[in-house]
Amino acid sequence: MLKKEIQLKKRDLYLDRLIAFKDTELVKVVTGIRRCGKSSLMKLMVQHLKENGVDSGQIIQMNFESIEFHKMTATDIYQYIKMRLPKNKKAYLFFDEIQRIEDWQDAINSFRVDFDCDIYVTGSNAYLLSSEYATYLAGRCVEIKMLPLSFKEFLDFHGYEIKEKQSPAGENCKRIYDAEGDNYDPMELFEAYMKFGGMPGIADIGLDTDKVFTLLDGIYSTVVMRDVLEREKRRGQRQITDAELLRKIIMFLADNIGNNTSITSIGNTLVNEKLIDTDKRNGKPAVQTIQAYVGALLESYIFYEIKRFDIKGKAYLRTLGKYYIVDVGLRNYLLGFRDVDTGHCIENIVYFELLRRGYDVAIGKIDEKEVDFIATNVTEKIYFQVTESMDEPSTRERELTPLRKIRDNYEKVVIAGKCANPVTQDGIKIVKLVDFLLEK
Repeated sequence: MLKKEIQLKKRDLYLDRLIAFKDTELVKVVTGIRRCGKSSLMKLMVQHLKENGVDSGQIIQMNFESIEFHKMTATDIYQYIKMRLPKNKKAYLFFDEIQRIEDWQDAINSFRVDFDCDIYVTGSNAYLLSSEYATYLAGRCVEIKMLPLSFKEFLDFHGYEIKEKQSPAGENCKRIYDAEGDNYDPMELFEAYMKFGGMPGIADIGLDTDKVFTLLDGIYSTVVMRDVLEREKRRGQRQITDAELLRKIIMFLADNIGNNTSITSIGNTLVNEKLIDTDKRNGKPAVQTIQAYVGALLESYIFYEIKRFDIKGKAYLRTLGKYYIVDVGLRNYLLGFRDVDTGHCIENIVYFELLRRGYDVAIGKIDEKEVDFIATNVTEKIYFQVTESMDEPSTRERELTPLRKIRDNYEKVVIAGKCANPVTQDGIKIVKLVDFLLEK
């Protein structure tokens, strides 16, 4: 009996981006950490095509996770598609996990050149990175970078509905309702999001700690073993061979999200734990080795690196960037739950929310102070401070001071997990975290 298709949840943020490039010559390449929803996005796109007049015969799908296609060569794929092309109509070609096929890029390029077709590709984050496919598809592809669920998507996937009501004092406030009509304060559900994270598969098993951590263990193991260690072997590289060292670096980065971190600081910790030797020439940690391991983790999209920007000097700084983990649920799986890290976890969540909204993000430096995020796109720039609470006067002053130092007229915002009085102060907007995450 064939696997029954389940009801797909909408991921309009990414689907709209695919639709925007529909029927263009560009190859649409979807990247992101394993199990973040890339395959489901392809199915949503197929569904969109059928709902808008495309015949089933025009759509050809190949999922290379299936053993049906495992032993194919690039030439085999070319012939498979050629035999199934619709007559006198555009073909829509979908290739899931195509990186499993050697020289896959040659087949994709041939489809572009030879056929009237629209091409969509997904693959494990560790393979279909711009550095690898750009050589073959430079200027001919667009990358859709997919992330785990946002807080709004998390609520939708778990069957919650957001409604806005007016409080007795006349203020608009949001309540969240489940299928039975029970209602919750948004912070109650946000705490669940902070605990379990946003991997879409969690919606299928429910918010049960043991089940969720079993799922996250599977994702983590697959990313580390298949997308990092095995991939390096296939590329013929010998730098990343020590699974225990890789695990220690992962734990270090997960433990230090939001902290200024350098390759040297990682190396010093590993030397102290006798996991890595020092360079005999200078007595320092072997920087190249650590850089290779960290680079592989960035390529796997389990961690993201963010650079520092000197606001006055208008230049990026080479030292002391930060790392954020793609999903706080994965971090909790690795390290356990620790209330002392709430501020950094909130910062982590805001960082990825800004990426979802299409911003380029950097850390800001102004004199000796730091601005958590500078978010820019083609039309705007916004400075953000992120804090667990703005209720204490000392905390309020600490968060506002760096933003007051910035002399330009771009928007300045403080996002606070807790804030009894979210107002605009000195031209700086103060907003509650859940309001920011739930805004349209």
